[in-house]
Amino acid sequence: MQFWRSLFRNLLIFGLGATVAILVHACQTEPSSTPPSPASAVTVEPVPQVATPAKIAPAPLPKVTQAIVNRHKNLVNPPRGEIRLAVISDLNSAYGSTDYDPEVKTGINLLPFWQPDLVLCSGDMVAGQSSSLSDPQLQAMWQAFDQYIAAPLRQFKLPFGFTMGNHDASSALSASGNFIFDRERKIATQYWQDPEHNTGLEFIDRQDFPFYYTFKYQDVFFLAWDGSSDLIPEQKLAWVQKSLQSPEAKAAKLRILIGHLPLYAIATGRNRAGEVMSNNEKLRSLLEQNQVHTYISGHQHAYYPAYKGKLQLLHTGALGAGPRTYIDSQMSPRKTMTIIDINFNSPEITTYTTYDMQTLQVIQNEELPRSITGVTGTVFRRDVKG
Repeated sequence: MQFWRSLFRNLLIFGLGATVAILVHACQTEPSSTPPSPASAVTVEPVPQVATPAKIAPAPLPKVTQAIVNRHKNLVNPPRGEIRLAVISDLNSAYGSTDYDPEVKTGINLLPFWQPDLVLCSGDMVAGQSSSLSDPQLQAMWQAFDQYIAAPLRQFKLPFGFTMGNHDASSALSASGNFIFDRERKIATQYWQDPEHNTGLEFIDRQDFPFYYTFKYQDVFFLAWDGSSDLIPEQKLAWVQKSLQSPEAKAAKLRILIGHLPLYAIATGRNRAGEVMSNNEKLRSLLEQNQVHTYISGHQHAYYPAYKGKLQLLHTGALGAGPRTYIDSQMSPRKTMTIIDINFNSPEITTYTTYDMQTLQVIQNEELPRSITGVTGTVFRRDVKG
C-alpha cells in the first residue's frame, strides 16, 4: 500500500513540473510571424547619431527695429567686446514735456539691433527744474518716461543704470541750505523706488538710491553720484572714497563713474561756473587715486571723447532737445548716442562707436576738435597725446 502511495505522489509531482516547463517554454518561444495589432505594437527607437551642433539663429528683430534697419542699409554694428554698454543722455524736451523727440525713440528702438548688456543714462530723463510744475505734471513726466524709455528696456530685459540730472531732481540748495526742488526729488524717488520700475541692476549699495549708489555687471564696478548740481557734499565724497575702496570695487577689472555735470566744460552756453562740477581737480584726483577708468557725464549736450591726466572722460551728447556746439567751434551740433565695447585685454580697454542720431552715421574722432579749453581747463581728444 505504501508503495502505491509513493508512486502516485511522484507521478503528481512529475505532472506538475512538466506543466510548468511547458508554460515557461511557451513564454520563451519566438513570436509568430503575424504582426501585432497597432494597439499592441512596440516602437523601437533608432540609435541617435552624433551630429555637429547647429548654430542658433539670432532672434528676429522687433518690427519697429527692423524697419529702421531697413531704411538705413549701412547702419554699423561694430565688433562686439566682452561687455557692451549703450550710453544715452539728456533725453528731455521743453519744461513739463510728456513726449520725446524722434531721435530718442529711434535710439531706444535700435537697442535690440546693438544688443548691449547694459544701458547707461547720464541724466536729464524728464523735463523738470521748474517751480511752476505741479505734482501731477511731475508725475505725468515720469509716467511718460516709463512709457517711452523704461518700459521698453524692461521688455528688452536690459539693466538700466543712470544718474540724476538737474531736470530730474536738482540738488541745488537755497540760501538756507534746503533743496530748492525738493518736490521733484521726492517724486523722482517715489518713481525709482517703486518695485514695478525695477532697473534690473545688481546693486552693491543702494541705501541712498537713486542719488548715490553702486552696482556691478560682471567684472565692471559702477558708481553713480548726484551731479545734478555742481557741488557734492563732503560726507558724500567720503562715501565715494569708501565705495571705491570696497572689496567689490577692488575685485573689478574696470571702474566707471556716472554723473550729470562734467568736470570740464566743452560746449557753448555751458562754459561757466555752475555748469561743471566745482573743485574739479580735487574730484579728478580722487577718481585717479581710486583707479576709476572713465567718468561718463552729460549736461553739456555735446559728444566729446576726452581724457585729462589718467582719467578718461566721455562727454555724452544730447539725444533729446538742444544739442550744442563746441567751444570756439563752428561745427553744427548733433544729437548722439554711444556704444561702448569693453575688452579687458585691449590697451584702450574701451572702444566708442558714436552715432549721429539724425543720420545714423558713425562720428569719426578726426571730425572733432583735438582739444577743448573751457572755464575749468583743457581736455584732449582721447586719441590725441596732450
